[in-house]
Amino acid sequence: MGKRGWKRRIESLRLQILEHENKIKKERAKSFPERGLIRHWEIEIEAFKNSLNKALKRLMK
Repeated sequence: MGKRGWKRRIESLRLQILEHENKIKKERAKSFPERGLIRHWEIEIEAFKNSLNKALKRLMK
């Protein structure tokens, strides 16, 4: 993957993180938030962050 591809990947991961953070905020604002769903999104955010860090390292090479 070239630099342009890595930049697109990084932007995509950042957007996914933001979308999941917004989902968590909306769920927590409910009277009875579904904790399992929130935990699922938190785990996905961690995976996205790990992928983001790897992509940033690859871009810097």
